Amino acid sequence: MNSHIGSDFDDFLAEEALLEEVTAAALKRVIAWQLTQAMKQQKVSKKALAERMHTSRTAVDRALDQNDPGMTLATLASAARALGQRVEIRLVPELAPAR
Repeated sequence: MNSHIGSDFDDFLAEEALLEEVTAAALKRVIAWQLTQAMKQQKVSKKALAERMHTSRTAVDRALDQNDPGMTLATLASAARALGQRVEIRLVPELAPAR
């Protein structure tokens, strides 16, 4: 019998020691998407953002790449600041497991 039947996806990821990695990747994707949306709203090109960040366009491309797991919070925060935004990450209590 499959031990995962009836469990939720977070339980599965935790059992496979993947929960933190998947959560971090999801956060990165959301922030990259939000940066892209802010750029569109403000009509800021990648080149202009790179200039505001005092970096290369390649670095901006990496920051906006939702699949680049190596992007640091500092770079994402720098991109956000260049767009008049800030990155906010907070700790929240875990939900108690359903019984």
